[in-house]
Amino acid sequence: MKHAIFVIAALSLSLGACHSKPTVNPNLTQSSQRPAPGTPGNPTNTQRAAAARVNIQLGLGYLQEGNLQYAKEKLDKARSEDPDLPELHGAMALLDQRLGRDKEADKEFRDALKANPNDPSMLNNYAVFLCSHGKPDDGVRNFERAATNPLYSTPWAAYTNAGVCLHAAHRDDEAAARFDRALRSNPAYSEAVFQASSLDLSLQKLADARLRIDLFLLSNPSTPDLLLLAWQIADAQHDQAAQLRYAARLGREFPNSDQARALANARAHPG
Repeated sequence: MKHAIFVIAALSLSLGACHSKPTVNPNLTQSSQRPAPGTPGNPTNTQRAAAARVNIQLGLGYLQEGNLQYAKEKLDKARSEDPDLPELHGAMALLDQRLGRDKEADKEFRDALKANPNDPSMLNNYAVFLCSHGKPDDGVRNFERAATNPLYSTPWAAYTNAGVCLHAAHRDDEAAARFDRALRSNPAYSEAVFQASSLDLSLQKLADARLRIDLFLLSNPSTPDLLLLAWQIADAQHDQAAQLRYAARLGREFPNSDQARALANARAHPG
């Protein structure tokens, strides 16, 4: 069974935008490297902020790659250029989390939200931190602040995160209500379907879990997680025909996935 997964929102310059290599806006890079005319070596506040944002973007790219040393170097450089940027505090919080510096991460999140208290991405990321450190009430409160912000483009992700947080705290009725809210907000959000159906499976609500997944798969792309979960539900229902259908689809659509390998292992070693 899949472990709890939180969706970490991208920061404004950010983690979600960086793939195998850190990328920067070349115009920002040029402006950060060139002093204002007539003031060589004495950049303006605007130039320092631009340079800091470039280094924040680079730092987040390295953080996503798992290169914590380079990430820290870039973020420290950004701090020397403009220590007051809210996005710098958010980036430092993510780095401190990865370094296991929980006290420092909490302070950085608070500083970021002090500067911009209604930033929905920062609220979501701080909520993830709080939930993973045994503070579900505070975490859910921040998820819901993010979700109800009209500027937040993916409220269903925040509601799903709130449900994951509550399920981890063994508050399953409250978790189910958040998953339901996520699906009302976006019925095509596969993670909410997965989490709601996984919760139903754990509660032995097998028919509800199976129906939710089957209805989703009628009109939405499948995912390896959902197909494996559907197989597990069919297994619990002793529905061999359905097991064969889900297994065949998983093998056909996602043959090299971890889920396909897990299913092959489960079928090879039943019980």
